[in-house]
Amino acid sequence: MATSVTETERKYEAPSDASLPDLTEITGVATGPEEFDLEATYFDTGDYRLARAGVTLRRRVGGTDEGWHLKLPAGGDSRQELRVPLGRATKKPPKDLSSLVQAHTRGDTLTPVAEIRTNRRRWQLTNGNGEMLAEVVDDVVTAQTLGSSTTTTSWREIEVELGESGSADLLDTVERHLGDAGIHPSSSKSKLSQVIGVKRDSGPTIGKKSTAGEVVLAYLYEQRAALQNQDPRVRRNEDDAVHQMRVATRRMRSALQAFGKIVDRDQTRTLTDELKWLASVLGTSRDLEVLRMRFTDGLHALPPELVLGDVAARLTRHFAPLEAKAHKDSVAALDSERYFDLLTAIDTLLATPPLTDAASGKAREVLPRLVEKARHRLDTRVQAALATSDSDEPLHEARKAAKRLRYSAEVAEPALGKHAKALRKRAKDVQTLLGDHQDSVVARPVLLDLGRGDANGFTFGLLYGQEVELAHKTEAALPALWHKLSKEHL
Repeated sequence: MATSVTETERKYEAPSDASLPDLTEITGVATGPEEFDLEATYFDTGDYRLARAGVTLRRRVGGTDEGWHLKLPAGGDSRQELRVPLGRATKKPPKDLSSLVQAHTRGDTLTPVAEIRTNRRRWQLTNGNGEMLAEVVDDVVTAQTLGSSTTTTSWREIEVELGESGSADLLDTVERHLGDAGIHPSSSKSKLSQVIGVKRDSGPTIGKKSTAGEVVLAYLYEQRAALQNQDPRVRRNEDDAVHQMRVATRRMRSALQAFGKIVDRDQTRTLTDELKWLASVLGTSRDLEVLRMRFTDGLHALPPELVLGDVAARLTRHFAPLEAKAHKDSVAALDSERYFDLLTAIDTLLATPPLTDAASGKAREVLPRLVEKARHRLDTRVQAALATSDSDEPLHEARKAAKRLRYSAEVAEPALGKHAKALRKRAKDVQTLLGDHQDSVVARPVLLDLGRGDANGFTFGLLYGQEVELAHKTEAALPALWHKLSKEHL
């Protein structure tokens, strides 16, 4: 079983003759240096898919944390590191880790791509209480690529890793001291990327003069990264992972639908259908999670004297097996060829995007019209919902339209600025309100089933009443939120 830690670190290029600054000036206490010799073998696919996604998988011997290490992006300077003991295997990564990178490998074999030897000197920066603030290491690296042709390179680098009691401000302080000593941030995010010469795929850089196509593609790159980053978290059943992965699929699908005049809609219909499938598969786990949390919160809100019987245990008995099965089904879907084909289709779309003539237009001129089209769609559906009193379906359709408007404004926000941001926030308010209403619609029949013939039926009936009241409140609040949204213009 893999253990997990989150590391936050920065890397620096150090000339061979550069001297580290006096580290005691930074935190008052700097112990060291300790010296280690490290040997690591890195694994990847033949076309370096892990490296291109900012993922590294290695087997390292030496140091205080030797073993198999899988490093996954976690935002900014942070990465999640999963560790497995060395074991006997040397040429094949353990399944506990290799199973977590299938969003990249998709059945292809992981093979050794580089060997890296490091002579490391380490200092630990602590405060007056002995609490770890940061770790500074000075590495002299010798690396060799593996395969049909090999190259050998050597360099020196400095790494600064945040300790449990450190802060981001401390990293900035250390960086200033290193800069004064002629040591500057590295252009490579990892030792492996430096030796194989592969950088992470990040998509177009957006600026004021970006085209509409560049803005939309940059957003699609972000959602692909989000989807791939959440894949291993879903497999490990981590909190909120299913929700975040599902959101990434929905954002990508909404962008392809709303901006079909930029990325040719006729050529993305199959992909959006498959994204809908994936969101649906993940939806079972997410819906169960939402209901369980909703019922638990509602139960805690009741006066204790109105909670008759062990209702919490009843909820656990109901949801635990359902959530376990839903997780198993989600992982099975993520192991399927259909899912791998979906990921490959996304890669193909980004590598050779089917851009239209409108894609070359200025984003500030092209995007507002398409976002306003999504707004018109929402207006039409809200009007239909307000005109209907005998069905919840029009409100559900309005919720989906609000979500599309929110994500459309989100796509355009880097180019259109504060007006798109304000519209996105208003659309999110409407979506959240109608989402609460839809959750209430889904919750009520479940509460009826739980309470029917159950010793805890009285309390489940009270929870049912809460849901009815909430639905009425959301319906009453909709016109005001819709009116606020109508005031925001691009």
